[in-house]
Amino acid sequence: MIGTSIGAYRITAKLGAGGMGEVYRARDTKLDRDVAIKILPESFAHDAERVARFEREAKVLAALNHPNIAQIYGLEERALVMELVEGPTLAERIAQGALPLDEALNIAKQIAEALEAAHEKGITHRDLKPANVKVRADGTVKVLDFGLATAAQSATVDGNPSISPTLTLDYAATRAGMIMGTAAYMSPEQASGKPVDKRSDIWSFGVVLWEMLTGKRLFEGETISHVMADVLKGEIDFGKFPKATPAAIRNLLRRCLDRDVKNRLRDVGEVRIVINNVGKEPEAATPVIPAPRYRLLPWIMAAVLGAIAVVVSFVHFRETPRAESVLNLSVALPPNADPGFVALSPDGQRLVVPGRGGLQLRSLDSDEFRSLPTPGEVRVPFWSADSRFIGFFAEGNLRTIPAVGGPATTLCGETGQGRGGTWNREGVILFASEDGKLRRVNASGGPCTEVKLDGGNTSVATPEFLPDDNHFFFAGNDPSSGGVYLAALDNPKTRKLLNDNSSVLYAPPASGKGPAHLLFLRDTMLMAQSWDPAKFETIGDPFAVVPQASYSFTAPQVAASVASNGTLIYIANRSRQRQLTWLDRSGKELGKIGAPGNVRGVALSPDGTVAAYSRTSPGDPSAALWLFDVARGSESRVAAVTTGATVWSRDGSRIVYSSSVGSQPTLFLRDANGGGQETPLLPPSANQRRASDWSRDGRFLVYTEIDPKTRADIWYLPDPGKPGSKPVKFLGTDAVESQGQLSPDAKWLAYYSDESGRQGVYIRPFPSGPGVWKISINSGREPRWSRDGKELFYAETKASSRSAVMTVPIHPDERGGLEIGAPQMLFEYQGLWGVVQNNVFGYSPHPDGKRFLVNMDADAAPLAINVVTNWQRLTMGHFR
Repeated sequence: MIGTSIGAYRITAKLGAGGMGEVYRARDTKLDRDVAIKILPESFAHDAERVARFEREAKVLAALNHPNIAQIYGLEERALVMELVEGPTLAERIAQGALPLDEALNIAKQIAEALEAAHEKGITHRDLKPANVKVRADGTVKVLDFGLATAAQSATVDGNPSISPTLTLDYAATRAGMIMGTAAYMSPEQASGKPVDKRSDIWSFGVVLWEMLTGKRLFEGETISHVMADVLKGEIDFGKFPKATPAAIRNLLRRCLDRDVKNRLRDVGEVRIVINNVGKEPEAATPVIPAPRYRLLPWIMAAVLGAIAVVVSFVHFRETPRAESVLNLSVALPPNADPGFVALSPDGQRLVVPGRGGLQLRSLDSDEFRSLPTPGEVRVPFWSADSRFIGFFAEGNLRTIPAVGGPATTLCGETGQGRGGTWNREGVILFASEDGKLRRVNASGGPCTEVKLDGGNTSVATPEFLPDDNHFFFAGNDPSSGGVYLAALDNPKTRKLLNDNSSVLYAPPASGKGPAHLLFLRDTMLMAQSWDPAKFETIGDPFAVVPQASYSFTAPQVAASVASNGTLIYIANRSRQRQLTWLDRSGKELGKIGAPGNVRGVALSPDGTVAAYSRTSPGDPSAALWLFDVARGSESRVAAVTTGATVWSRDGSRIVYSSSVGSQPTLFLRDANGGGQETPLLPPSANQRRASDWSRDGRFLVYTEIDPKTRADIWYLPDPGKPGSKPVKFLGTDAVESQGQLSPDAKWLAYYSDESGRQGVYIRPFPSGPGVWKISINSGREPRWSRDGKELFYAETKASSRSAVMTVPIHPDERGGLEIGAPQMLFEYQGLWGVVQNNVFGYSPHPDGKRFLVNMDADAAPLAINVVTNWQRLTMGHFR
């Protein structure tokens, strides 16, 4: 089996075996990651009941999406592809002895949260035990084997009945009259073969928590029968817990381990509440005092009060301040918010997110957002050091606005969309513009000057000031200099600190003590790196803080923010995985092409048989151009370092795309089959150029040029590829004009513009002529013509990263103009918005006009802002 492949998964090692199959480590050759594969043995392949149970496990896991439950990635023939969870099982950890109280409660809370998520879906685990719980090095708990009972066996494992195989007398996993679960951990009703529900899991949870606290098994015996008898009748000695065990935890275990199921704890969610409250209230103490004679009562009371005073004064002056607890809460995103950018004020009191209507501000002690109206599409907000002002990018400018409201101030132009900013206590703002240059300006106004760096960094992003108001971190944003760097305003020499393609958040020492920390993203894990603020050096190795964190709209900006009081906010589970999906005109899914990945843009060939898009690969932040043959299901790499903006010749034999010569971007032409050499169509330029369309007669190539002075303008190149052909500017104002699309007869050009202060789709005569028609009523972008020219499609922005594909009927009128119908919505989808200046489109209509290839989110789960107080205590082993 080792070295063989199942689909795209190459088996590399065996991890273990059980009654329902063998588990292997495998390499996902498409997504370049390690996975776990559980394979149903060949001998069971014709057992319909076992196959059904195997498939049922897949469906159960697919229904559960929780950070403490091992995920399923797919179902192959006789194989479950699952998340590979590194680290020891809880059984292996308990074998070393009882766990410290804090560690045991941390693990117990995560197990309870996993069970709570399952129970809310109507799923009962039925086989919870330490061997089915893994604890990763960062302290994250993963509960395994949901919904699966292994094959019937009567023997013990290694002679130890308390870790016996899962028992079953019937393969029907949900019927009464069966015994299912491992003997030492099953509930009394389960051991009796009675029907079980979620309260059975609560019993098993209590047994597991008992083991963690005592280091010993609660139920033991020479055989499985003896163990089961002990489960049903054996005495439970609640006096065996360590003396430090809080009374609340003792009472919790009594309720979990009540043999009368009617009196047992009914909801595992109560476990989380009890554990969260441990230590917040003093333990109740009720002294027992013998009844004194009345004449001695005053003296006894005086003695008692005196003793209490002595004890209280001793404790008061000797006690160590109680460590603050961790509070987790979730804040729903406001409508039309961009879920990629979140910024927490340095004092930890307010958060801000950008939206289509401006900045959305919320105090953490409030239950609603309020709007700070700002012009244009807002990106990358950041706070002043005193938490009074917010900086942001809009309409190609760097602006600031008071957090209490008021007019915005423009500080710098020609910034493009902006790649992050930071604001120190001396009023200096350091920011990265869209062209990758680092600039500075005083918040009170003045010139915007470039900050030259010594170290070969040609493109930078996401600067972050340190508390000395001089040093700063930044992210290298090109393939040759990716990683995290340190520099200073008074010293341009750069020093590389981390190899990760991520922005960095600076977190000061907790309570002013210990090291500071740098927070950054590695894959989907938010990591922390200890930092010496005096020596400006990292300390030790980085460690994980929270799983499933996210980048913002694009890397390296992390969708997270941290305050000086230890509060952390972040967007979780925002998948960068996209899936090209066929939808009909009603939005009904017709199928998918290719595998999920970090895909940007999509452009179908004129006959609809090949899709072009850009995609990044693991470990490489640069995007390459790929073509996918729909009929054959094959993918081929055509060019490196592209933007996702691709156009086709009429016959589909050639493509035009944007790439770079050195650091100078230009447009290239090459054969669509990948053969031959790529030919530059225009000389290299400091201005970025993005192709958007090629007329059917081959005479005109339309493209967008991003000019720092006029933002984005529409140009066209007559007779592309012909020597001596000169480009012509079609439309160039102070607004963004892009995404130009020629009608089939090349008489009209549909395009995007924000000239009105909001997104919109317009049509003008081409190459010249009077008149302009606004097509979109609300927001609009990404215009696409139907093959017959009688419809214009466009995308309209909806709430929370949703889009709608709209259609508008268009006909020439008798006066040589156009007759425009009313826009109608075809369907909505969850996916990446097209990048207007880069001419990246999120959908492409098929020539038949009946279906669309849409670049959708692979996981369309709703997103929220996660708020964590005292984040330093999240990571067990690093903060105690």
